[in-house]
Amino acid sequence: MPVPADPSATSRDFTPLRGLPGRDAIEIVDQTRLPHDWVTLRIASADAAAAAIRTMQVRGAPLIGACAAYGFALALRTDAGNAALAAAHALLLSTRPTAVNLRWALDRCLRLVLPLPVSARADAAWREADAIAAEDAALNLAIGHHGLPLIEQLAQQRTPVQIMTHCNAGALATLGLGTATAPIYLAHRAGVPVHVWVSETRPRLQGARLTTWELRAHGVPHTLIVDDAGAALMRQRRVDIVLVGADRVAANGDVCNKIGTYAKALAARDNGVSFYAAVPSPTIDWTLADGDGIPIEERDAEEVLSPALGAAMIAPAGTAVANPAFDVTPARLITGLITELGICPPGGLRPLFCT
Repeated sequence: MPVPADPSATSRDFTPLRGLPGRDAIEIVDQTRLPHDWVTLRIASADAAAAAIRTMQVRGAPLIGACAAYGFALALRTDAGNAALAAAHALLLSTRPTAVNLRWALDRCLRLVLPLPVSARADAAWREADAIAAEDAALNLAIGHHGLPLIEQLAQQRTPVQIMTHCNAGALATLGLGTATAPIYLAHRAGVPVHVWVSETRPRLQGARLTTWELRAHGVPHTLIVDDAGAALMRQRRVDIVLVGADRVAANGDVCNKIGTYAKALAARDNGVSFYAAVPSPTIDWTLADGDGIPIEERDAEEVLSPALGAAMIAPAGTAVANPAFDVTPARLITGLITELGICPPGGLRPLFCT
């Protein structure tokens, strides 16, 4: 049954997805119902997992990857033959094109089970999905510890530290503390005064609906702003640092993230504000030299024309709509990438991970 989505009534370290003990289903939080209702759903098939990803009941690059891995494992409980493996992989991969974690998780599971006897594949795939989930929590924590000194150093100059973020790269998008939010949560827990500017993130309003909900749950001071207010706040010297997540990062450090990220990076550069992206290694696409090759998901016009469920249309009927869900921020605009191995300049990914 739906319950009021009061963060004070929910675990501080809530998780939006968990595998159930019988290995026959997962439980997800329906993120389309937040912030008004905390609704959990039982997902017991690859088809249901694919639908949850496609409709954004499950969203956020790391969480999509984990959900797809569990969906793959669920498919193998019915049929673990080679044809079924390929079909489950293709079904789940087709759900959303931009976040590379989806393919990474599915390819990882497929590689693991292919050499195994058919009878052993379903359990092995489930264990691998569990491992992906646990690793994501650990990656989040490592990113948090590497990003924390950035906030602590700023706190020596001014408090509270004024942080701007975009979309939701938090606990609801991952299996842990989030990526961009992990340094914020660790700073808050350590007693470092922080304040977060949360851009609403049109058209699906992940900042307004999800990030504000999360920050309230963690007790972090924050203020919601319309997307285009970010540049003005930077010009007024009211922002110390911008922290965002990533859905896919090219080998040269170009960052693909929610639409509107590029605009914030441009404003940050013009106003001398540091701009960092939190990047766990599964989000790096080593096959792409730069961000020009990243596929940008084009979503339904209805999201723009009627951003609130059941709300009246905000433009005349028949208005043409473009709804790219992501944009690419060039590496030249990025101060640094916060990874589980440390912080590096955008061009420093290969030396950090491949030496």
